[in-house]
Amino acid sequence: MALSLVISGLDAGYGAVKALRGVSLNVRGGETVALLGTNGNGKSTLMKCIAGLVRPQQGSISLDIDGTTHDLARLSAEDIVDLGVAMVPEGRRLFPRLTVLENLMLGAFRKAARRNIDENLKLAFATFPVLKERQSQLAGTMSGGQQQMLAIARALMSSPRLLLVDEPSVGLSPLLVSQTITKIGELNQKLGLTVLMAEQNFNQAIRIASRGYIIVHGEIVVAAKSVDELKGNDIVKRLYLGGAA
Repeated sequence: MALSLVISGLDAGYGAVKALRGVSLNVRGGETVALLGTNGNGKSTLMKCIAGLVRPQQGSISLDIDGTTHDLARLSAEDIVDLGVAMVPEGRRLFPRLTVLENLMLGAFRKAARRNIDENLKLAFATFPVLKERQSQLAGTMSGGQQQMLAIARALMSSPRLLLVDEPSVGLSPLLVSQTITKIGELNQKLGLTVLMAEQNFNQAIRIASRGYIIVHGEIVVAAKSVDELKGNDIVKRLYLGGAA
């Protein structure tokens, strides 16, 4: 099943504050694409635009699924979820007073996922075994790393075609960051899930990425066709690798 995401000339912001300026990028089916940048440069705003949570001021967001093109900039967040787009938001955004299992079930509300609840639950528990052990535990009493696992597993319950992961490393120890990024990579490799991941931890992100973009002050300043090209870029060397531009 073919899938591609194409964003062209996207402007977006909050009131008078413009967070994105002329952003263009694409994600092809089966890829893991990294959107790299430090805090406050527009990564989360771009992810929210794709998910229908922020309405673009200009530009287009096109999602092609099996030959049918959908204009995400004109669709509601609910309609975008129904197309198979799932988002793991920054900060996880769980329901802390609900159990692990209840949080997972809330991820399966879209029609296409309801008939696959048992299969997706097995996948979630196989991917993150600790969640099976703690399925009766309140989400708010779990550690940060376990909550991040739950947030990713909740997205899997929706039978996604495109997984948006926003800042999965935030608030986690270096070991947990590495484990979480590895799990995201496995979802791509084992399930063929298409992933767009916004992340500021360059070295961790490029372990699993097919290629990547660098966003600075709301603009794409690097669009690399491979991880090697990304690592060799002068801007990347200056911002992330400690080299001279």
